[in-house]
Amino acid sequence: MGKVRRKKILAVVTNQGTYGVSEHRTGLWLGELVHFYDKAVTAGHTVEVVSPAGGEVPLDPRSLGRLFVDRTVRTYLDDPAFMDDLKSTRPVAEADPDDYSTIFFTGGHGTMWDFPDSADVQRTGDAVYAAGGIVSSVCHGACALINLRDADGNPLVQNRTVTGFATIEERLAGVKSRVPFLLEDELRAKGAKYVRSTVPMTPHAVRDGRLITGQNPVSTKAVSDLILGALAETE
Repeated sequence: MGKVRRKKILAVVTNQGTYGVSEHRTGLWLGELVHFYDKAVTAGHTVEVVSPAGGEVPLDPRSLGRLFVDRTVRTYLDDPAFMDDLKSTRPVAEADPDDYSTIFFTGGHGTMWDFPDSADVQRTGDAVYAAGGIVSSVCHGACALINLRDADGNPLVQNRTVTGFATIEERLAGVKSRVPFLLEDELRAKGAKYVRSTVPMTPHAVRDGRLITGQNPVSTKAVSDLILGALAETE
């Protein structure tokens, strides 16, 4: 793995608040941002949060349920400055890829609409990786990986071991009929070696060089540890 200078980390979150044009609400799965953010900041890294369009970041109502709001999530929910920042994020187009050692794509179903075809997301992700940085994601954040390319123009995930929200998990979440595509299928279609946990909705994270991915919301801590471990190798 090439050496990466101590730079900032770029966390990308969704602007999409519904399942397409339906009335069903989605957005950022808050824990997938704050569990990573908290671990990274505690380890001494600077994390900047951006979104494809800039502006407000909707929160998936499910992510605010009692089962998912642990002490870390509650701490950030109760932090007015942090929550205000999510109402006025910078657009990813304003981020200079050279400033970042790592790009981390957070999840929530909203990403399925505004991550895959965003030219700014693609440009930034491709540039971070080309410069020797880490490209990472958790859950539906892997939607951003679908159209990323390596230096030879091949899909970044081609012949790489990756994970992301599984088809069986879409079914268990009761939203399989609402999503525009199945992430597992799309990753496989780009040549990825897709892997998942034996038991759905349990932690699972994998590292393939500078490509690091987590399967579902409860995988955020595991994928964060892999990312921080990879960064520590460069220092």
